[in-house]
Amino acid sequence: MALRQRLHKVIFESDTRAGKRFDVFLLWIILFSVLIVMLDSVAEIGQRYSDIFFVTEWVLTVIFSIEYGLRIWISPRRLKYLFSFWGFIDLLSILPSYLSLVLAGYHYMLVVRIFRLLRVFRILKLARFNTEAQILIEALRASVYKISIFFMAVLAIVTFMGTTIYVVEGGREGFSSIPQSIYWAIVTVTTVGYGDIVPHTVMGKFLSSIAMITGYVFIAVPTGIVTLEISRSALKKKECSACNSKNEIAANYCAQCGRLMG
Repeated sequence: MALRQRLHKVIFESDTRAGKRFDVFLLWIILFSVLIVMLDSVAEIGQRYSDIFFVTEWVLTVIFSIEYGLRIWISPRRLKYLFSFWGFIDLLSILPSYLSLVLAGYHYMLVVRIFRLLRVFRILKLARFNTEAQILIEALRASVYKISIFFMAVLAIVTFMGTTIYVVEGGREGFSSIPQSIYWAIVTVTTVGYGDIVPHTVMGKFLSSIAMITGYVFIAVPTGIVTLEISRSALKKKECSACNSKNEIAANYCAQCGRLMG
């Protein structure tokens, strides 16, 4: 038990010198592993040093696998860690290597390890960043239902537009099916405009014009929803049960009495 507690302080906490050294070392090998994957994707470099890259990637994968196993072993609440954001990212950082044994090319997805660099905010004690991140997460969580309803409305509209353009264009000029036409509607409404499918009839161009103008509304609405929720989340305060003072939403301890916040 004593060993697990010591390892927990080193791996999960950064208050001790050993914990900081472990986290900094981890950040450096994460950067190194991402660099290796990027260089491996360059044809000239990847072919010349393929054996070195292969061995290096697997050595790093073994290191991350051992670290992931230790995190599960020493975690007091293992299921909470496994299903947490960090637990999910830690798993994804090793999974592509094992998938590449049966599916070629999947080892390039090891760049997902770059998300583990977000731990730098915890290591460097950047509390302000943590607070802002908490506000953003709260705003996104509060926006989920509104954006979901809006997304379903958009899905219905692009389906209608795709079907209409398919009928108008008569199944020609790339509009060979309704799904293909819906793809065109999505590309047009989002103002991406690849140009691989273009209407040629007058009615088709008229419908395209409506879709492009409508697209600006589709972009503005979710932006407004999230912005409103961010403003609301920024104004929210966490109340201390002991002294009833107001604290920042991401505060762990009361700034007035020092009590642990629930």
